[in-house]
Amino acid sequence: MLKQLNHCMQLIEQYLDSPDTMEQIAQQSQWPMLDIKQVFFYLTGMSLVEYIKNRKLSLATQKLLTGKSVTETAFESGYQSVDGFTRAYKKFSGMLPSEVYQKQRGRRFEPIQFKITVHGGNQMEYQLIEKPAFTFAGVSKRVKMQFEGVNQEIVALAQSITETQRNLMHQLKNGEPNDILNISYQADRQFLAEEGQLTHMIGVITQERNLPEGLDYLEMPASTWAVFPNEGPFPETLQQTMANIYTDWLVNHDYQLADSLSFSFTKMDPEKSGFAYSEIWIPVKKSIAK
Repeated sequence: MLKQLNHCMQLIEQYLDSPDTMEQIAQQSQWPMLDIKQVFFYLTGMSLVEYIKNRKLSLATQKLLTGKSVTETAFESGYQSVDGFTRAYKKFSGMLPSEVYQKQRGRRFEPIQFKITVHGGNQMEYQLIEKPAFTFAGVSKRVKMQFEGVNQEIVALAQSITETQRNLMHQLKNGEPNDILNISYQADRQFLAEEGQLTHMIGVITQERNLPEGLDYLEMPASTWAVFPNEGPFPETLQQTMANIYTDWLVNHDYQLADSLSFSFTKMDPEKSGFAYSEIWIPVKKSIAK
């Protein structure tokens, strides 16, 4: 996957002057765009769109330093107006583009290249599990996206579940893992930024076909699931494991996401305050190089 990431970076440089840089990457990359965007965000802390924009504006700096006009540079950088380019360049560099040639300086933003760095001897524990089609049954709500700490909107969702709904989930629960699950899906920004909302369900897995009213349902096809057990301070360990899936496991294994959905369950340690055992499940499929 590291090879695919660097191939993507090379495509960006190749089509940096193109008005459809992202489309060219989507057509020629060896990896689905959703996976590229998610892994890139977790590795760098910025979106792929932001990175491409910064690289285009860095290229604009080079052009402006040679004396190319602001108007010509603006349109070559993919902007529809000089005003739009001027605002973007001022935000990027703190300077007006018209000042770059005069002062002979401007901001540069160097291209990224991904390399493997060995931090220690620990290996990320995981297993691959084949599961037939099943249905999530539970209570769902749109909640704010939050990468760290306890999401109080999810806490409120859990507190809103009625006794009747709890009983229905208990009756329907007949699949592994046989626990109360937290399922996250339909994120506004595809889990690429800590903004917007996502749909969060608290529920169970069921194989039942006659589903009663009173709960929300989400059908899942037969899939391969990568399962990541983790144990430690909650929720920090769970959240760090989720980040490591994108920055470590997906980068170094020949698998890609089959869906942006994920689910987890947590069992608090009764003898150790704030500690828990959790598992994160994500649907995956073998990477296929183009």
